[in-house]
Order: sequence, then C-alpha cells, then structure tokens
Amino acid sequence: MTMLGSSSSLPGSSGYLDLHPERKMFYFNNPYILGLTVVAGIGGLLFGYDTGVISGALLYIKDDFEVVRNSSFLQETIVSMALVGAIIGAAAGGWINDAYGRKKATLLADVIFALGAIVMAAAPDPYVLILGRFLVGLGIGVASVTAPVYIAEASPSEIRGGLVSTNVFMITGGQFLSYLVNLGFTEVPGTWRWMLGVSGVPAVIQFSLMLCLPESPRWLFMKDDKEKAIAVLSKIYDVARLEDEIDYLAAQAEEERHKKKDVSYLQVFKTKEIRLAFLVGAGLQAFQQFTGINTVMYYSPTIVQMAGFESNQLALLLSLVVAAMNAAGTVLGIYLIDQCGRRKLTLSSLGGVIISLVILSAAFFFQSSGSSSGVLGWIAVVGLALYIAFFAPGMGPVPWTVNSEIYPEAYRGICGGMSATVNWVSNLIVAQSFLSIAEIIGTGATFLILAVVAVIAFIFVLVLLPETKGLTFEEVERIWKERAWGSASNSESLLERANES
Repeated sequence: MTMLGSSSSLPGSSGYLDLHPERKMFYFNNPYILGLTVVAGIGGLLFGYDTGVISGALLYIKDDFEVVRNSSFLQETIVSMALVGAIIGAAAGGWINDAYGRKKATLLADVIFALGAIVMAAAPDPYVLILGRFLVGLGIGVASVTAPVYIAEASPSEIRGGLVSTNVFMITGGQFLSYLVNLGFTEVPGTWRWMLGVSGVPAVIQFSLMLCLPESPRWLFMKDDKEKAIAVLSKIYDVARLEDEIDYLAAQAEEERHKKKDVSYLQVFKTKEIRLAFLVGAGLQAFQQFTGINTVMYYSPTIVQMAGFESNQLALLLSLVVAAMNAAGTVLGIYLIDQCGRRKLTLSSLGGVIISLVILSAAFFFQSSGSSSGVLGWIAVVGLALYIAFFAPGMGPVPWTVNSEIYPEAYRGICGGMSATVNWVSNLIVAQSFLSIAEIIGTGATFLILAVVAVIAFIFVLVLLPETKGLTFEEVERIWKERAWGSASNSESLLERANES
C-alpha cells in the first residue's frame, strides 16, 4: 500500500487513471454496477412518486372532503406532512446508515413506505390521510440519504456523477409515473386512494431485490469486514484494477477509523474543512428547494388551473408533459454531469431557471391585471416547461451528487443526513407556504421572489462550489483542507485536473 507518494499516482486517483486509461470505466461498461444503481434507485422512484402523486390526488381529495376543499392550510398540510416525516427520516437516516449500513437502511425505508401506502389508501378522513403521508415521509427521508451514498460508495470515481444522477432520474421518473397513474385513475372509483396506495408496490419490489444485493464496500471496509468487501469489489472492477482498489480502500478505511473516534454533530461545525464542505452541500440543497422545484412538482396541476385551465383532466395532462420534461432533462444531466462538470452545469441550469421564473411571473402579472386572453395561460404553461427543462439537468442532480462526494468517509453519513434534512426543511417551508403566499401577494409576485432566490443561488455557486468531476473522495477532501488552511497551489492543481478529466 503506497500511500505516501504523489497523489496523481495513487490507486483510485484521477491522476492514476490518467496513467492507466485502459482501466477507466464508462457508464454502460459493467451491468453489475448499473443493476445495483437501478435497484438502489427504486428508493428514488418511491421518493419521486410519493412527492409527485399528491399534486393530482389533491384535486380529488378536495372533491371527497369538503373540509379540505375549504381550507388552503389543510391542503398544504396534506402535501407537506410527508416533508415533516422526511425531515425526521433524513435526520435519523445518517445515523442509521453509519450504524447499521446502507443496505439495512434501505430495507427499513421500504417497510415504512409500504405501511404508509396502506394507511393512505384506507384513510377514512383527512387526518388519517395526514398520518399516512407522515409515514411515507419517514421512508422518503431515509431513502434520500441512503441511495446516493450507497451508489457513490460502490461507483468508480470516473462515472460516479452519472451513477448518482441515475438516482435523481429515478426520482423524476417516479414523479412522471405518479402523473401517469393520476391520469389513469381519474375515472376509477376511489381515484385518490388508488393513486396513493399503489406506491406500496415498488417498495415491496425493492425490498425483495435488495435482499440479494451486498452492502457498500466502503462501509464493509470501515467495519473491518474485508472479505465481503473484496467479494463486492471483484464484481465491479476487473483483475487489473481490483488489487489497486483493495489496497487503496484498505488504507483509506484504516485512516478513517482513526478519525471516526472524533465524529459528532458538534465536530462538523468545529472542524473548519468539514464546516466549509457542509456549508456548500447544505446550501445547494436549500437552493434546490427555494428556487421552486417542488412548488412546481407538487402544485403544477393547481398552477395550470390558476393559469385558466379549469378541467382536472386537462390540468393533469399538461402537468404530465411538465413531469416528462423533468425526467428527460435528468437523463441529459446524467450525461453532462461527468462531461461538463458539476459547477458549469449548475450555473447554466440556474441561468435558465431565472429566465423561466421571470416568464412565469410576467404571465401571471398580466393575467391579474385584468387580461383574460387564453394566450397568457399558454405562456404560463410554456414558462413551467422551460423551468423544468433548465432545472432538471443541473439543479436536479447536482446537489445530491455533490453531497454524496464532498464529505470524508467518517462524516459521509452524518453530513449527508444533515444536508438532506436541510433539503426537506426547505421543501417543507416552500410547500407549506406557496398557496398562502400566492393568495396574499399574487402568483406573479410569488414566482418573482423565486427568481430573486435563483439569482442569489447563482452567485453562491459561482463563489463557493469547487469542481469535483473525476476526483476521488480523498482528492475532494484535500480541496476543503486547502481552502480551510491554505496551500492554494495544490488546490488549483486538483481543480485543473477535474476540469481536464
């Protein structure tokens, strides 16, 4: 184990792969790692489905329960109670991941998802429905922490961004599936009960498949279960690279075990380099929500109706187009994130988001000024579509990818859980306030506020986000140390390598 030489010659480093290009992997090279990613990503599918399905189900819940129809607050609570559960699930998920492993955390999330689906489908009143939403929220929170980390720790560094982004594709695919299901059940007795209840099916499927998958090799090394870790790595890497990766991970695991003694929530804020990494990771998660993505995904049928399209079916159909663009944009992001890099992709994404939100705001401002032209409604729909087209490739996958790779192994679970909690708290604030704010100040002004937040997010990324494309976890860790304590020349060397890889 030669861990004292130049970083560019270390096994597993991006410089090492430059010296051995024949050992570099590509996205479709290994069916095993791709299959592992897809199965783990079913958690993302459930995440997307359970957050997206409520947008259509809410139209029919209001038809069944007069008390919901007459209360914006109760509507927001039905939507956002899943987010309350997700906050708790994400906060606990980091600890569960570190203590019991990524696999057991996923299985636990599946059990909670299935239980929540049954409670929602059988709910006799809005308050039991809210309980069911809370349960699926717990599952969403645990899954949102676990899936990106599990995938990242099993991924070769050169394709890590694309594989972690596959989980985000599963999230957007789940949202698209939820809109399809919503549309399919519009004429079926029980409408919203079916819409909410079928989410239990993917949970059962993932639970069954996950029993056949291994634990994360990095977590196994951390727990000193080297034999099982090597068995997993042998399915990911060919013989020429396997020994190098084993030596590299063994050395890193030994180093991380020494650090693990000092790991605590307090140390995240006391250790300067960890604090800097968490600031960027949590900031990205907060801006993902405060630029309005789940306002659009939770309330897009309602927004379409605000724009003048009153039919439930038409609102769902137009929203289905928006959800399809979200999924398609994420596919583009899977390709671009390891080609263009995280930073450039995020800046491009935010630039388009700002323009789209201004278009949306203008459409609603003109509509509120007294114009009844149907053209304004279509301009609003186009604004929604453009928003998704720009958001999905960049601000969709980048925050989750960055948070899966910027923390040291010893802190990955705890910081991943904390940053995911920030995401869900931000999500809750947006979901719980959107309709009420729109009623008070108008929909146009609400979207204008989101545009201003997107401008602030652009500046945040421009100033603080380093490029991590193609770098190993250890090289990324060194960037934060050098930002915290100096040695800028080494940091610049790593950033140049990330830009070239």
